[in-house]
Amino acid sequence: MTPHPFRNAIFGACSWSFSSSIVACLLLLSACASRPTGVLEPVAANPSATQVEMLVATTRGRASKPGEMFSGERAQSPTFADITVSIPPETARKAGDVAWPRKLPPNSATDFAAVKADEIDRLAAEKWLNSHVRKSSDGSVLVFIHGFNNHFEDAVFRFAQIVHDSGARSVPVLATWPSRGSLLAYGYDRESTNYTRNAVESLFQYLARDPEVKEVSILAHSMGNWLALESLRQMAIRNDGLPAKFKNVMLAAPDVDVDVFGSQISDMGKRRPRFTLFVSRDDRALAVSRRVWGNVSRLGAIDPEQSPYKEELAANGITVVDLTKIKAGDDLHHTKFAESPEIVQLIGRRLSDRQTLTDSRVGLGDHIVAATAGAAHTVGTAAGLVVSAPAAIIDQNTRQNYAHHVETLVGPSGGAKSTTTDRECKRASGTSSRDCDR
Repeated sequence: MTPHPFRNAIFGACSWSFSSSIVACLLLLSACASRPTGVLEPVAANPSATQVEMLVATTRGRASKPGEMFSGERAQSPTFADITVSIPPETARKAGDVAWPRKLPPNSATDFAAVKADEIDRLAAEKWLNSHVRKSSDGSVLVFIHGFNNHFEDAVFRFAQIVHDSGARSVPVLATWPSRGSLLAYGYDRESTNYTRNAVESLFQYLARDPEVKEVSILAHSMGNWLALESLRQMAIRNDGLPAKFKNVMLAAPDVDVDVFGSQISDMGKRRPRFTLFVSRDDRALAVSRRVWGNVSRLGAIDPEQSPYKEELAANGITVVDLTKIKAGDDLHHTKFAESPEIVQLIGRRLSDRQTLTDSRVGLGDHIVAATAGAAHTVGTAAGLVVSAPAAIIDQNTRQNYAHHVETLVGPSGGAKSTTTDRECKRASGTSSRDCDR
């Protein structure tokens, strides 16, 4: 087999011993990626593209890099944003896909791009919501809560894709919580959902009070389901039930303990929204989560035809959509709800007809890291990073996540300055600084 020139250039400078040279080598690899960051820097609108306007409520801290807006760290209080995403025509993408920019600035004729991205205060957010609900055909609002391992731009573009491809008429509101966008930050992400419960409940309470809002639907994915369910539970306990205008709650691939879910539903009382559960028995991400959480079934991976789930779902009036046989989504089978054109259009039809009725970037190397990390011991993580290194060269998703794995192990940039790493990356690979952005 002919040696890969890029791989040889990188690995020729690396010493494969468990020492500081390994860390230096990992940092070098983590600096190189093919997908740019800072994609939310606004660009001019394109007449061939369509636009999705959304209100964002977040507990994320502000990002330091232009075009990222918000980071994965936690803010002391909620912040709001007014964002408009441009979506290229059907000739440039297929339904279910997010057409990520390959370079900056994005080309709005072929890429998802922001044409507006403004941070606003609470009063401006309330005015935005009031204005858009008044202009809507039915006064409905759709709240989306993303899952584990999502950067801010991941959540924004994925929600824009869902709104566009589903054809939903509801006013889009994105509730985004502090996720570090790393497989090794599972514990941090989980605690961030708990950190955000009060803020999401406050959003729900505002929507319940606003007389212009006639109907509220909630779509949550993966770990975001825990946040949605806990916020609804808090609201129900505080208000002695949930408002009648809360019509639909759609749980896509929920990373929720099946026993805890039963308790949460019970706490909400008899007066609650129509719940729709999207499950897939081949969801590999939830299979890993099950092992992490003591081998208790995750709600999104149950067999709805088996006891006791079949009887419990029927008793609680929960509709189930089994996506096991759907061939769509990522390699973990965890994003089918959004990436299958048929399913995302089904969601839109159900919302529009007022009827009852899953975004992470994971590469080959990420599986190796996760498998070797075990209980997050440093040695296991380091081994996984070293073994994953060849995949980081040939697999785009692994390259994009590599820096976050390294940061978990050795801290941000290992104490090195990014300019040095950038120079090393460019020297080793012959690429431009844009290609070595993450």
